[in-house]
Amino acid sequence: MQTTQSRRRFLATLSSVGAAGLFGTRPSFAQEAPPETTTVRLGRIPGICIAPQYVAEELLKGEGFADVQYVDVGLDIYSAFVAGKVDFSIAFVAPFITQIDMNVPIVLLGGVHVGCYELFGRERVQAIRDLKGKTVAIPALNSPHHMFLASMLAHVGLNANKDIRFVTHPVSESAQVLAEGTVDALIGFPPVPQELREKKIGHVVVNSGLDRPWSQYFCCVIGGTQEFVSKNPVATKRVLRAILKATHLCSTEPERAARIVADRGYRYDYSLQTMKEIRYALWREYDPEDAVRYYALRLREAGMIKSGPNRIIAQGTDWRFFNELRRELKA
Repeated sequence: MQTTQSRRRFLATLSSVGAAGLFGTRPSFAQEAPPETTTVRLGRIPGICIAPQYVAEELLKGEGFADVQYVDVGLDIYSAFVAGKVDFSIAFVAPFITQIDMNVPIVLLGGVHVGCYELFGRERVQAIRDLKGKTVAIPALNSPHHMFLASMLAHVGLNANKDIRFVTHPVSESAQVLAEGTVDALIGFPPVPQELREKKIGHVVVNSGLDRPWSQYFCCVIGGTQEFVSKNPVATKRVLRAILKATHLCSTEPERAARIVADRGYRYDYSLQTMKEIRYALWREYDPEDAVRYYALRLREAGMIKSGPNRIIAQGTDWRFFNELRRELKA
């Protein structure tokens, strides 16, 4: 009962900050036009690290969205954009880039956090280069996990198509296949790293939140459909504002944010670890365009895209709202 009441107080607080402003008064907010639509659809994808998307639910209502929908799309949020099932979602930047390369009408709007992926290996894998000739587990080819690892391999001069043997396993089997030695390594994001550490399976080879160069770039960004963004600029800014406020709250109220995530079906202790380990508080300090440029270069080296970074940035990004909110939402 105490947990339920605490969560209700947190949601009440979120509603109030949605109206009054989390970071102090904002005179322009009262003069802003209402959103062009009161419905917004966000993706529900596996993983704890997109917590701001769930914490933002009440903030979105405070921004004027009466109908906030979470659409279950599995890992393939990117196809959900293509199919018109969602309007916005937080997700890993690299697959967004591959979609833009294929002229899918997606626009990247801003960054959320740095580093949620971790590469785990068995004894034979002590560095990324040790993956040459090894077997690595991923959920699917061209999955976000596959693309992140391909970009890592490209960074150290390895070819994901020639130097690695990829095998596909459901995320739920990650811990088991690594423990059994069926694979030499795997890459995962919360709650997989938390489970592996708890069970003392493998060891961390790369933590993208701490290790350079990956720790210098946004991992997860906010994407939207070009149609929604072009038709609903006020609503777009309001969506982005709610998610960025929620990102801040994940760092300042980790216990309460973790309860909201736990209500989505995740273990509370894993959720809390994620809130404390991912550097949500630093979203203002990184440039999303730098992340797009870095990953576009690595993906091109890996043969996963044909376009250069400049075309990707020109065709599939719009940082206006993010830059406005970075100035507006000052602590």
